[in-house]
Amino acid sequence: MNIQRLEISGFRSLEHVIWEPGPLNVLIGVNGSGKSNLLRALQMLKHAADGKLSETVRSWGGMAPLVWDGQATTIRFRLQLDDPPLAYELAMERLGKSGAFRIGHESLVSPSENSLLERTSTKAAFFVHKQRREITPGTLAEDESLLKQAPLPEVSGKSDISSVQRYLADYRIYHDVRVDNQSEMRRAAVSRRDLRVDVDGSNLISVLHTLYSSDRYFKEELNMAMKAAFGDEFEELVFPPAEDGRVQLRLRWRSLRREQSASDLSDGTLRFLFLIAVLASSEPPPLIAIDEPETGLHPSMLPLVAELAADAARRTQVILTTHSPQFLNAFKERADITTVVEWKEGKTQLRRLPERELTRWLEHYQLGDLMLSGELESIA
Repeated sequence: MNIQRLEISGFRSLEHVIWEPGPLNVLIGVNGSGKSNLLRALQMLKHAADGKLSETVRSWGGMAPLVWDGQATTIRFRLQLDDPPLAYELAMERLGKSGAFRIGHESLVSPSENSLLERTSTKAAFFVHKQRREITPGTLAEDESLLKQAPLPEVSGKSDISSVQRYLADYRIYHDVRVDNQSEMRRAAVSRRDLRVDVDGSNLISVLHTLYSSDRYFKEELNMAMKAAFGDEFEELVFPPAEDGRVQLRLRWRSLRREQSASDLSDGTLRFLFLIAVLASSEPPPLIAIDEPETGLHPSMLPLVAELAADAARRTQVILTTHSPQFLNAFKERADITTVVEWKEGKTQLRRLPERELTRWLEHYQLGDLMLSGELESIA
C-alpha cells in the first residue's frame, strides 16, 4: 500500500497542492519553501489514524498557526492509495477564531465507489459487506477521526478500514532527531523486541540490538555500510548487559582494546547508525520520511545513505528532503525521484520534474550540479 496521489488544502504554506509520489522521492527547495510542512502534513495523517490528532493540534499551538495564512477555515487531506486502491479524505474545520476544531468531513471509498466509512459534523456510519451501520450521535470525539474510532465488528478476512488505519498509524516521519550528548538514543535501553525506530530515535539501541542479533540480512547490511564508511577499522556492534534488564550499545574497533560506548560516539557516527537502522530493516514501516538525512554526515557517507534509501524503496515508500547537492548527486541517473518545492505568492508549490526532459540534462550533468546551478528548478 503506497500513496499514489496526495492532495492537501489549507495547511500551513500548503494552500492547495497535489502530489503524486513514487517509491523513492527526494524533495528539494530553498529554506521556507514548505518541504517540512509536507512532512508535517503526513504526520497529521498519522496522528489522525493513531488517535492523537487533537493532542497534536494542541502541541502545535492550536489551529491558528496551522491554517494557511491564518485565514483558511478548513484543513483538508485527500489520499489515494494504490494497493488496494482506496481513497481517504479528512477535513478539519476550525471553530470560529479559536484554536479548536472538529472533523467536518471524513470518508473512505473503495475503487467501485462503495463507501466504507463516511462522516459529517452531525452523523457518521461505516460499512461492512456493503451493510451501512450508523454510529450513535454523541459517542464520537468530534476532534478525532472516525478511522480510529469506528467500532468495527469482527469480520472474516481483512477489513479495509482497519488496514488503512494501521497503514497510516505506522508512518514514520523523522525530523529534528536529536543525537547530542543528552539524546535518549545514547542511553542503555530495555531489552525487548523492537523492529522500528521511533520518530524521536529514542529506541535506537533496542532496534539495533533486535535486528543485529536476529536478522542476518540487516547485520550484513550494517557491517558493509560501516566498513564502507570507516574501512577495516570497524569490526562489529556488541550489546553488553546493563542494570535492570537493559542493554548497552558498543562499537568494536580493530585498533582499540576498549570498545566504544554509544555515549562516546560522534554525532555523525550515531546519526549514521540511526539511518542504517531506519532504512535497512527488512520489515520497514509503510512509509519512511526523513528531513535532511545528510545533516552531520561526512560527504563520503552520502552515497551510502542514498544506496540504503534506494534499496529501502523496494520494500516501502521513502521520502527525503535535502539541501545537499552532494547527496542529490549520490542518486546518479535517477531522473524519476526529484520533486521541486517552491514558495510563490505565499503558497507552496510541488512539481515533479518531467523524466524525459531531465534525462536529457543528465546526459551531461549530475542532479546535484543542476541543483547548485539553479537549473534543476527551471526544468519544465
